[in-house]
Amino acid sequence: MRGEYKVPGGKLVAVDVEVDDGTISSAFVSGDFFLEPDEALEDINAALVGMPSTASVADLAASITARFDAETRMIGFTPDAVGIAVRRALGHATDWSDHTFDVIGPVTMDPRMHVALDEVIAGQLARGEINPSLRIWDWDQPLVVIGSFQSYRNEIDDEGREKHGINVVRRITGGGAMFMEPGNCVTYSLVVPASLVEGLSFERSYEFLDQWVMGALAKVGINARYVPLNDIASDKGKIAGAAQRRVTGGVVVHHVTMAYDIDADKMLEVLRIGREKLSDKGTKSANKRVDPLRSQTQLPRDKIIAGFLAHFEGQYETRRRDYSEAELAAAQELVETKFSSDEWTKRIP
Repeated sequence: MRGEYKVPGGKLVAVDVEVDDGTISSAFVSGDFFLEPDEALEDINAALVGMPSTASVADLAASITARFDAETRMIGFTPDAVGIAVRRALGHATDWSDHTFDVIGPVTMDPRMHVALDEVIAGQLARGEINPSLRIWDWDQPLVVIGSFQSYRNEIDDEGREKHGINVVRRITGGGAMFMEPGNCVTYSLVVPASLVEGLSFERSYEFLDQWVMGALAKVGINARYVPLNDIASDKGKIAGAAQRRVTGGVVVHHVTMAYDIDADKMLEVLRIGREKLSDKGTKSANKRVDPLRSQTQLPRDKIIAGFLAHFEGQYETRRRDYSEAELAAAQELVETKFSSDEWTKRIP
C-alpha cells in the first residue's frame, strides 16, 4: 500500500508499506525532501517496521524520532509528515484526491441560513448522505456573525447595531466576529471528513485546508501567505480570517471570510473589538474602507468568486449541485429554533 503527503510549504513524502497480521512488516520512505546523513533513511524505514497498523501519527513519529541521533537533519519534512503518509497508505487518512467534492455556488438568502447550513451539511456528511463540499455564501441583508465562544457584550455595541439595523447571530465555529453586508465580503465553507486532516494539529489543519485558496488568490493577482493561527495575508496586510470546528461524526467545518469592500466606519460603530483592531491601521477617519480584495485585484466581486470556484474545480474532482429542499427546510428550522434565539446568540453574555 502506498501513501503520500505534501507538507504545506515543504516537500512530498511517500511511503510504501506492507502489513502482516496487523503489524507493518516492511516500509520504504521516499520523496523530494532532504535528509542528513543518508543513512537516516534506513533508520526511518526501520522505525516503522514492527509498528501496529493502527498506530497513530504521534506514535509513528515518536518511533522515528527515537532512532535519530543529534546529527540527523530532516529538511522539508518531519516525522509527523511520515506518519501521515503511513496513515494514508493504511487507509486511516485520506487525501484530496480520494474524494469527490460537491460545489455549491452563491445563493442569495438570509445570512442566518448560511450559518445554519454549516450545521445541516456537516450532519449529512457525518451520516454519509452527501459528499464533502465547498459552498459560497451570499446574503440579502447585513449581519454580524460572532464566534461560538465570543462574549456578546464584548463584541457588539447594541446602540450602533440598532442604529444601522444589523442583527447578530452566533455560529458553531470559533474565531472572531464577521461584519457582513451584501457584497462586502467573500465567504466560503468547506465541510470535509476528519480523515482529510488526520494527524494534523488544529494549527496545521487550518493551513492545509487553506492551501487551495492561496493558488486561487494568485490567479487573481494576490500573492498571499498563511499567517498562524487562522489568517491569510498579502504584503499589504490581512485579507481573511478562518474558523473551524471538528464536529461529532468525524467531520470538519472550515470557513473563511475575506474582506472585499467593508465600510470600516460603520463596522467600528457596531463592533467594539473592531475599534481596537483597526486603530493600529489608521482607519479612524470618515469614509474609510477595508477593501483588500477589491483594491488589490481591481476585479468585481463576482469575478473573484468565479475565479475561486474555477480554481477549486481545476484542482479536485468535483460536481456542481444546488441546495436540496430538505437542506433548506432543515436550515430554516434551525434559524427559527436556534440561530434567531437570544438563548443561543447570547449564551455567552
